[in-house]
Amino acid sequence: MTSPWFKSLSSVFGLKPRIKSLLLLILGLVALVTILAPLSSTSYDASTSSTLVPNIYSNYKRIKEQAAVDYLDLRSLSLGTTLKEFPLCGKERESYVPCYNSKENLLAGLQEGDVLDRHCEFEREKERCVVRPPRDYKIPLRWPLGRDIIWNGNVKITKDQFLSSGTVTTRLMLLEENQIAFHSEDGLIFDGVKDYARQIAEMIGLGSDTEFAQAGVRTVLDIGCGFGSFGAHVVSLNLMPICIAEYEATGSQVQLALERGLPAMIGSFFSKQLPYPALSFDMVHCAQCGITWDIKDAMLLLEVDRVLKPGGYFVLTSPTNKAQGNSPDTKKTSITTRVNELSKKICWSPIGQQDETILWQKTADSNCYSSRSQDSIPLCKDGDSAPYYHPLVPCISGTTSKRWIPIQNRTTSAELEIHGLKPEEFLEDTELWRTALKNYWSLLTPLIFSDHPKRPGDEDPLPPFNMIRNVMDMNARFGNLNSALLDQEKSAWVMNVVPVNARNTLPLILDRGFAGVLHNWCEPFPTYPRTYDMLHANELLTHVSSERCSLMDLLLEMDRVLRPEGWVVISDKVGVIEMARALATRVRWEARVIDLQDGSDQRLLVCQKPFLKK
Repeated sequence: MTSPWFKSLSSVFGLKPRIKSLLLLILGLVALVTILAPLSSTSYDASTSSTLVPNIYSNYKRIKEQAAVDYLDLRSLSLGTTLKEFPLCGKERESYVPCYNSKENLLAGLQEGDVLDRHCEFEREKERCVVRPPRDYKIPLRWPLGRDIIWNGNVKITKDQFLSSGTVTTRLMLLEENQIAFHSEDGLIFDGVKDYARQIAEMIGLGSDTEFAQAGVRTVLDIGCGFGSFGAHVVSLNLMPICIAEYEATGSQVQLALERGLPAMIGSFFSKQLPYPALSFDMVHCAQCGITWDIKDAMLLLEVDRVLKPGGYFVLTSPTNKAQGNSPDTKKTSITTRVNELSKKICWSPIGQQDETILWQKTADSNCYSSRSQDSIPLCKDGDSAPYYHPLVPCISGTTSKRWIPIQNRTTSAELEIHGLKPEEFLEDTELWRTALKNYWSLLTPLIFSDHPKRPGDEDPLPPFNMIRNVMDMNARFGNLNSALLDQEKSAWVMNVVPVNARNTLPLILDRGFAGVLHNWCEPFPTYPRTYDMLHANELLTHVSSERCSLMDLLLEMDRVLRPEGWVVISDKVGVIEMARALATRVRWEARVIDLQDGSDQRLLVCQKPFLKK
């Protein structure tokens, strides 16, 4: 029997006949809410520096002007007028990441590390345009080959910068014409990463790095991941690493990791908390990550403690950790001594040191905090808050959380109960997304495997042609799309995004061992252009509309982070799907609406981004 999903593929491009009254109602509501809405629910302190005033006024004026533009576009849409395509951006936008403009941050009066942090409030008005790939951009190679060989024209790093970095890793990597090649696990292990991982496992008390899961380690926050050697090895162990590193105009660690198909996002916590809840990761890893941990009254180290689960591990590798001379009792440098002193105040125990690597374990016993000396760092009274770039705090978080479960003791049934989920509700959602993923794959398979177009300037591609590795679920709920991909043995990982004003299910997603983050979809996502192969959004358009944000800006942002020839799958109500299909033509996507034929008002919008060659 032919699937209704396949029948729907015969739909022609272009808009279906609209129900005028429905669209006019939507038009009126969207225009009214957008124009009359207040600037933001975010409050500004009266003591804020006067340098912020012009930027706030500029943003408010831009929102009012943009509301008028959105109104006219929606009016044209309701009248059946063809909307004009957005122009193509200039070269300066090829690798630009919004909200990370250090020049504008300096003009706003920010100092020190704050300049490198994320500041969307200072984002100045820019023309709406479609970001083009660099001239030498090529479609990434299929995973796992793409993990070990990337096109150097795809990343913002020059040959000279690459070769002059001076690291052992760089010297052992190969630069062949227009490719950067990394040695695979089958051959030479570059930079001794396999030995390094085994060394960490031995300090924990394990026989091999393949036993990390037995010690409760499933997720690793890798701070400053370099060229991704450690993350690539962790992935080979079926663990989930997430690389975070500061925004870099050139030579980006995050961009390089994502190009290799490894989980990564821009993240800096010099002055702000990371967008993860307390007790999120089983291990935090810093190998020469360039962070001075004892500054700012140790608040950077307290942020590591906040995101670290009970019984979790902090791994610090630095040349300054290596003892000088032959005596094991030789005094370490001041930074290591300082971190050791601070670890006692936050109930960490040093459990091993080998060469340049020191390992601490966070206490699994919350009673430890009540037995400390009176001059110890105080406990926070924040409960299970959901931080979204909040300021760093000088206290210990998460100690009273109901999620305080040692990583060695957790069970699935206990996690569901803690998160207030009934097993039957969770199983129903799990089965729903298993079926949905099969339908998605049946939709995409004939397009990718059978009708996949010849890439510009390339020979006919060799089978299989499936290029999907980096997936973003933009409204992830319980993370069951991620779970379905694992169950069906798809070689993809998922960045599970939970909108800030939606139900906060991110703790559950992270507790399941998946990658995830909080994000406000009224703002750009902290990643470089062209870093995801597929974007999935279930009922996100309705959510964004309720948040008084522009659907057009959302689609432009989706286009920015999507690779050429990448896919978008949007599920939502018919009215907003029809608007999104019309707007998709403005960013040059090929778009089809799929009627699920189940009697509901839900529709699928399946789009592919073209490869815009210069």
